[in-house]
Parts: sequence; structure tokens; C-alpha cells
Amino acid sequence: MNADLHRRAEVVIDLDAIRHNIALLAGRAAASGAATMAVVKADGYGHGAVAVARAAVDGGATWLGTCSLGEALDLRAAGIEVRLLSWLDGDDVDFAPGIEQGVDLAASSMGELSRIAAAAGRAGSRARVHLKIDTGLNRNGCPPESWPQLVKAAAAEPDVDVVAIWSHLACADEPGHPSIDMQAARFDTAYTQAREAGLHPLRHLANSAATLTRPDLHFDLVRPGIAAYGLNPVPTADDLRPAMTFRSTVVLTKRITAGESVSYGHTWTANRDTTLALVPVGYADGVPRTLSGRMSVWLDGRRRPVVGRVCMDQIVVDCGDDEPAVGADVELFGAGADGGPTAREWADTIGTIDYEIVTGMYRPRVHRRYLGGAMR
Repeated sequence: MNADLHRRAEVVIDLDAIRHNIALLAGRAAASGAATMAVVKADGYGHGAVAVARAAVDGGATWLGTCSLGEALDLRAAGIEVRLLSWLDGDDVDFAPGIEQGVDLAASSMGELSRIAAAAGRAGSRARVHLKIDTGLNRNGCPPESWPQLVKAAAAEPDVDVVAIWSHLACADEPGHPSIDMQAARFDTAYTQAREAGLHPLRHLANSAATLTRPDLHFDLVRPGIAAYGLNPVPTADDLRPAMTFRSTVVLTKRITAGESVSYGHTWTANRDTTLALVPVGYADGVPRTLSGRMSVWLDGRRRPVVGRVCMDQIVVDCGDDEPAVGADVELFGAGADGGPTAREWADTIGTIDYEIVTGMYRPRVHRRYLGGAMR
């Protein structure tokens, strides 16, 4: 697809905001003696992994985290040389290319450990491994009853260097939730067992929320994700700056009379004569259809309601007696500094989280543009 012909909408990514957020988070971590891993999985939470990774390193991150090995290798191919951790792949993935490229790998089971060790043999290099303990999320991670066997096997494996043990918190975005201390205690037990097996690993547990609220859980490394993008998972007044703005333009205006209805199903009817502005974005471009009748946009210096159902390719804005110019800028969500809509507002309205909103903005018809420094 020719992007120049299809810029019906764009997400604008502020790389200076990424740098600022990472500097803030890395400063919190450094005060506890911890390093910072910026998580750039899922194409940098929809912001563009390579550009975000470079900005994060500029901001003070010395590690980067990805979900899949393919994501990590893409960063290496882009010339990014800091430590990388990849933690979740299927059993058909060959880890050897990652080991050859110096990517740290996670193991949650004897099977994963064996596959990594075999790949290290093929690669002719020792694998750097982070052993993951399940402390209560009950998702990925080694069950506590199997942990002693895993750490003993890892300590005895000649082709593996155990770099760290790690886990993930279930409720850190609810400060004071009892599960946080419960998981921390289980993590401490797992660390003791790893040391008893002869390992001397780093420890990492803190996600964005714990980085902001639990300095006692920073340990050796923190792993902020969503906060790196300026979205705060906890109700604290931290100076995080949202990095993504979703924009489009007005392509048509028309005047309708009172009693006329708008869009599929005629769910909205004008109670007065009014001017409508057509914006060429819809649910195919990342606007949830569930926002129909529940959203507004920033247009010509004020909020204006979107009326009728969100369509696949377009939304309709009620402008009253104002008539925006064709080509006028429309902000669907952004930092909210001037009172405009935000990704958090969208998420709260439809009962989801802002993570889902921003990661869903990688769309074929939505152009991505960067501010604050060109991609290197």
C-alpha cells in the first residue's frame, strides 16, 4: 500500500515524551540501585519498537524487553546493541539465532531449558537464561513445586549461564493489594532456592506499577512497559507524558435540519438544525465501535460529540452552528493537555485498559509519524 496515498489518519509519536518517561522511571530505579529494562514488545505497544527502543536507550534504559524472539532479532537487525530479553515463544522456535545475537532467553520449564541448551550447542555459544518463577499470576512461569528441580538443572547445564530469576506481578496496579506482598515473599523463597542450588542470579519483578509505587521490589532491574509510553497504571500524580496522538482531518461538511438522523440504525437524531463534519476513520482504523454515541473529538479548539454509530471507515461530528474547514485537524485522542480526549478516556468508557487502545493502533491505513528526533 502506498502510504502517501492513504494518509487518511495518523498516529503521531512523541519520542521526546518517551525519553522523558524513561528518564523518570530509570531515575526511580537508580535511586534503589536498579537498572531499567524498557519493554518494547507488541511493536512498542503500538508506538513502533525500533524508534521507541532507541528513544528509551537515550532516556537511560540499559535493557530492552520483548515477548518473542523475532521481536528481539528485529531490534538487533536495526543495530540496537543493548541487552535484550525475550520471554515467550512456541516450541517450534529455534533459539540458536537469538543466542548467536546475544539475546537473553527466558525458561519456565525443564523442556524450555533443554531446548535452549540444545540451541546453545548448535550455536556454539553459551545461552544467557532468565529463569521465571510463577509467584501467583498463574500464567507463564515455573510452578513453585517444580522450581527446585529447574534451578538445579540450570546450575548443572554446561551450555547455560543463568543471568537472572524473575516473575510478574498480578495486581501491582492496585497499590496495597495483598497479593503483591504474597508474590514478593514467594519470589524471595525462589531466590533463596536458586542460591542454594549454586546460582548467583540477578532479580527482576517490578513492572510499571511497582516501579512507581514499590521501590522495595526494584531489586536489580525494573521492567516498565506502559509507563514508558506515558500512560500511568496507578492513581499517582507522576509526570508521565503520553507519547501517542491519534489524528485525522475533516473531509466533508453538511448542514442538516432538525429531525434528520445520522449513520446506521439512525441511533441519533438532530434536535435542531446543525452542521456535521465527516472524518474518514472508523473501526477499521482503531476507533472502537463500542464508542458509538459515547465519544467526542477535539476540533477547532473544542470538544465536539461524535454522533451516530462508528462505521468501518468514518465517523460524524456534530458541530452545531460552526462549520470547520475541509482539511481541519481532528484529534481523536492525545495527551489531553488542552482538555481533549485521551486513550485512557476511551478505555474507561468501553471498559478496557489503555494498553489495548494504543497497541491496537498499528493499522494498515493509519500512518505513523515521529516527533522529537528522526529514527536512527
